[in-house]
Amino acid sequence: MPPLNWRYKPNHPEYVEPAMIKIRVHHRALTSLLTAVLLSAGCASVNLDSHIAQTANEALQLAGNEDNLETAQAYLLRIASRFQDQGNHAAARTLLQSDQLAQPAPALAGQKQLLAMASAVALEDRAWAKQLTTNLSPADFVDYPANLIARAANLQADTYLLADKPLPAANTLMVLAQTDTSADAQKIHNRIWSLLKKVPDEGLASSSAEALGYEVQGWLELASLVRAPDVSIDEQGRIIRNWQNNWPGHPAAQVLPSELRLIASLAASRPERIALALPMQGPLATAGKAIRDGFLAAYYLDQSADLGETDIRIFDTSETSFADLYQQLSRQNIDLIVGPLEKDALAQLGNMNTLPVPALGLNYLPANIQPPEGLYQFGLSAEDEARQIADRLAAKDLQQVLVLIPQGEWGDRVEAALLERMSAHGGTALDIERFFREDNLRAVTADLLGITVSRDRAIQVERTIGMDVEFEPRRRQDADAIVMVAEPTIARQFKPLFAFYFGGDLPVYSPSIVYEGSPAPGRDRDLNGVVFTDIPWVLGPENELRKRATDLLSSTRGQPGRLFAMGADAWQLSKRLPLLRQVESASIAGHTGILTMTREGSIHREQLWAQFQDGVPVRLPDPVTEEPDTSENPEASLPLPN
Repeated sequence: MPPLNWRYKPNHPEYVEPAMIKIRVHHRALTSLLTAVLLSAGCASVNLDSHIAQTANEALQLAGNEDNLETAQAYLLRIASRFQDQGNHAAARTLLQSDQLAQPAPALAGQKQLLAMASAVALEDRAWAKQLTTNLSPADFVDYPANLIARAANLQADTYLLADKPLPAANTLMVLAQTDTSADAQKIHNRIWSLLKKVPDEGLASSSAEALGYEVQGWLELASLVRAPDVSIDEQGRIIRNWQNNWPGHPAAQVLPSELRLIASLAASRPERIALALPMQGPLATAGKAIRDGFLAAYYLDQSADLGETDIRIFDTSETSFADLYQQLSRQNIDLIVGPLEKDALAQLGNMNTLPVPALGLNYLPANIQPPEGLYQFGLSAEDEARQIADRLAAKDLQQVLVLIPQGEWGDRVEAALLERMSAHGGTALDIERFFREDNLRAVTADLLGITVSRDRAIQVERTIGMDVEFEPRRRQDADAIVMVAEPTIARQFKPLFAFYFGGDLPVYSPSIVYEGSPAPGRDRDLNGVVFTDIPWVLGPENELRKRATDLLSSTRGQPGRLFAMGADAWQLSKRLPLLRQVESASIAGHTGILTMTREGSIHREQLWAQFQDGVPVRLPDPVTEEPDTSENPEASLPLPN
């Protein structure tokens, strides 16, 4: 990869490349001391052509003493590039955002833009990315030297995406595909398609009407056709082939994005003989029957399903060894097994080296177990919700958090997932209180908010001075938010206690466990202000499956409803497992969330968000720029379906 500071190549006879400087300068502390002495003496004799600043402040001081502005700016850009090579993008950002580079010389403007985009992307600095793309056009990268065009185009696309501008990002790569004939067309087309999928429907429609170029028009038409509502996978295949016939000269018609190529061929490879293996008796019978009902309901409502060819057989796993059942099914010409639901049964599959018949397990193996080839895993993972809470906290810049989680193995998994994702975002859990249902929740809350410590300190003062003192407890002041993982009956007690112990101003975030699944204003008023995540089946708009299921089945609300939705998504997944496995950007808009697959075959879900207002969940728009602070402030919220 060529260096980003392509322009600045000093010809001074004493100039030494940075790699050589690392060898020659043995005493950095001495170098920094000499530089400081020169600066303090007001001496401008430091040779910027050869000097390597060790800190951003040192570079800014040296550049500030240079009379020639362009020389000073070129020096800052060279040092910024060096910082980037070292992985120190924070120092590079300090230089690139400095006043000395606010108005770069025309010959240096492109270099500054490229370096700035690199650090903005590396630091995930969304505000900076928005600033950098304000006056940027998709074709701007073509002005860079030929050996930097591909690098510049991809950085430009990354910066647009970071600024939440996926369409200009896609347009940038469309221009790259036309400009750089040596580039990997498949890779570029795959990324263009992944970016177009992020463009809202209304943005895609308006841009399609305004598109001028042949390539852009073709891409936008393809995206609009494939994304039409309620289009089955078979219809998508036909749409893609028809589009290819109508746009034979289009680059994407000749090299289809991998996801679309797979969709076009999926109809011929979908499983026709499916075994649905679920517990129909015992403690998991309710869950098993709800998943079964959702699976079959989605199957019968799927107009693309060939009811004459598809054979679904149901097997009860409650009183048999799943390993034995699997061996039996593998000899019966089965294409796919959906199940098991039980963790111990799934573990039996996890012990196998490979599965001769693919299985869509409806649970997850422990993180330390490598799944065998052919095993997919899907469920209502609490870990997924914990990660989404961490993501939302980071998006709101809530870095220091107090956490309440139930005791037990389930709570252990939630805690681990939450802390891992928070750490990735630079967040910190200031305190984690694990609790049992029967615990004194007042004491748990007082400990969480630091009231107990405050009281203990006051008692110690009284003992020290030997007299009573007036005391008003104070909660800890370093917390930005509370993560409350608690079922409704417990959460309704915790939330008022936060206010009682002076923490009522802290925003509270929860997973779906906090909501029973049906509006109950009388009981849930104590949860006002709590922001929580839940599946589209609960929070999303009305759809045909939910309407029919609600009319015909009484058990499709609350937790059984979530399991019904999981069963419906298991049917949709059964047709698309190869697509999700082979195309990293592929996703399914399911009833339990936006479904994607890891390389190991685990399905992850992206859910919706809502906030309790007047005891009723009210949808928060996505993406959210501001969330209501209290139930009296419903702006930026969306009504839930009845």
